[in-house]
Amino acid sequence: MSQIRYLPLALAIAASGAQAYDLPVVNLGLTSFLDGGLPAGPGWYLQQYFQNYSADRLRDENGDRIGLPKTELDYQVAVTQVSYLSNLRLGNASLGLNAHLPIVTKMDVDDGLNNAALKAQDGVGDVLIGPFIQFDPIMGPDGPRFVHRIELQVNLPTGEYSDKRDINPGNNAVSFNPYWAATYWFNPKWSASVRAHYLYNFRNDDPGYAFGDVSDIQAGQALHANFATEYAVTPQLRLGINGYWLKQISDTKVDGHEVSGRREKVWAIGPGAMYSFSQDDHLVVNAYFEQDVENRPDGSRLQVRYIHHF
Repeated sequence: MSQIRYLPLALAIAASGAQAYDLPVVNLGLTSFLDGGLPAGPGWYLQQYFQNYSADRLRDENGDRIGLPKTELDYQVAVTQVSYLSNLRLGNASLGLNAHLPIVTKMDVDDGLNNAALKAQDGVGDVLIGPFIQFDPIMGPDGPRFVHRIELQVNLPTGEYSDKRDINPGNNAVSFNPYWAATYWFNPKWSASVRAHYLYNFRNDDPGYAFGDVSDIQAGQALHANFATEYAVTPQLRLGINGYWLKQISDTKVDGHEVSGRREKVWAIGPGAMYSFSQDDHLVVNAYFEQDVENRPDGSRLQVRYIHHF
């Protein structure tokens, strides 16, 4: 079947914005084991992330595959995170600051139509910055039992963005994405962690071409979380299960009017491992396989993360 025969369908999909998913890139699976506390106390931390994502399906509001000859998306992103945990105290907690810079090093999209319907670009993403409060661990007779943190993350629209592209490294809108992270130790070898986010998006005053002649769009609010449990099989090596979950809880607004049928949903689960070279150096590897996807790409992630404390 020729590509020309598919082209009217592709253009109709593009005009509806069906593939131009609204929510910005958020932390889905970047963090996992022992997430409630920093591993070595106050000071500077450098964390380097590398993530590979591959999807061969783009889903609509019913979870069905969007009707293009191909719906393949593959990208690689490197995220550099710098953290500082100070000696400034607020009761039983310390104050700190996080900053992230993502760079999409590779972005491949194939719609089977020489990308007449799906257009993407790689490049530098949005800067994310967040002050946080790290609470002191609650200790038990054999070590820590519980530790948690609250961070007020803000996503700043500093990344590359084009209204002629469906997929961009930057979102061209401010987002507020605070979270609570916690780790609980069942015993000295076995723990479970969770990081729960709330996402509020402000307006994008330069909407993508798929929205047509409109002045602004505002992506809906969402909840998302990472979760993990792990067991120390040796003092250095931990093995476990990790996952993430996202659900959009309000409709996207176009020119101030809510548009139904665009809410995003996904969850994923997979295996993970963490190797500690010392108290100051740790390597984490996680895999995720997505399930029950709506209005999003449907694929898998491989995540590698290195943590160093200066």
